[in-house]
Amino acid sequence: MKAQKVLQTEGIITSMPDEPLTSALSKLTSSHDASFVFNDQKKYLGLINPYYSVIKTSHPSNAKVEHCLFHAPHVKLQHSTGKIAQMMIESKIHYLPVFDDQEKFLGMVTARKLLSVFEPSDIFTVLIKDIIQDKKKPLVVIQEDETIGHALQVFKNTKVSKLVVINPAGKLRGILSYYDLVSFLISPKKRERGGPAEDKTTLQSKRVKNFMKSFVLTLSLGDYARDALHLIMEKKIGSIVIVDDQNKPISIITTRDLLKLLVFEKNNNKLEASSQNLSLKSSIIVKNFFERMKKKLRGERDVEKAKIFVKEEKNGGLFKVVMSLIPKAGNPKVIVEEGKNLEHVLQKVKKKD
Repeated sequence: MKAQKVLQTEGIITSMPDEPLTSALSKLTSSHDASFVFNDQKKYLGLINPYYSVIKTSHPSNAKVEHCLFHAPHVKLQHSTGKIAQMMIESKIHYLPVFDDQEKFLGMVTARKLLSVFEPSDIFTVLIKDIIQDKKKPLVVIQEDETIGHALQVFKNTKVSKLVVINPAGKLRGILSYYDLVSFLISPKKRERGGPAEDKTTLQSKRVKNFMKSFVLTLSLGDYARDALHLIMEKKIGSIVIVDDQNKPISIITTRDLLKLLVFEKNNNKLEASSQNLSLKSSIIVKNFFERMKKKLRGERDVEKAKIFVKEEKNGGLFKVVMSLIPKAGNPKVIVEEGKNLEHVLQKVKKKD
């Protein structure tokens, strides 16, 4: 699928070059949003994004938009959805400008639109526990009674945009987003009646629990990526916290994690997978197996291609799996396994590859 299918020409947030930064930022809702900047001749100049305009560069609140521009990657109509997802991940911006071959601005593509197009597909039939296994960064948590000053230091050290807030028992209390603090960090000093002006030092002494969002949507390790996608799309949020049976946070699934599934689907062409007569339950098991094999094969430099065929017989009483590994040099390796338990059969195949 190409960019043309997900191009949006309405609902585009815009700003003028001479606007103050605070005006442009007030139109946005998260650190991944963007306001597109045009001059009087309707020429696209760049965009305003909270991460690049405030978090990374610390422009003052009264700075003009033209001095705070970020030049995001340009999406072209011929770009695939996988390519666009990769651009969003690398740029940390979920609203990207789209241009034709003559660099004429056509509109934008958003992460939400991109994900909505693929929501009905089986790309997201992946267990959350499998997504978490591939995450390189551990979950970053902070105690609810810590100061904002400490939280800002954690944001700086870890380079994450959200902190999961816990109580002394380690149970989930809320989420603190860097974006939630941006308005306080760039706003002019406020003077209390009869007292000194409130500044960043005053803010840093306040407690995390006074700024966090206490309403947090959660899922468990046994849920699927499609469950997270459904909540993110329906509730118009950017992340889901994964908890155990004691409501202790284990990890976090973000829009970025879901975009990575689109990138992975595009980049991996080593595996040809097919099946026959699978029940819904078996289809989910096989889909997860295929996804794990795709990830594994990506790192197999000596394998040119792999073919896997899974067949269900006798109404779930027998399963047969055939996998062929085709090396870049030499003869193919064929693995055949069958049995009454699908997961056991697939495990045997995996051990022999």
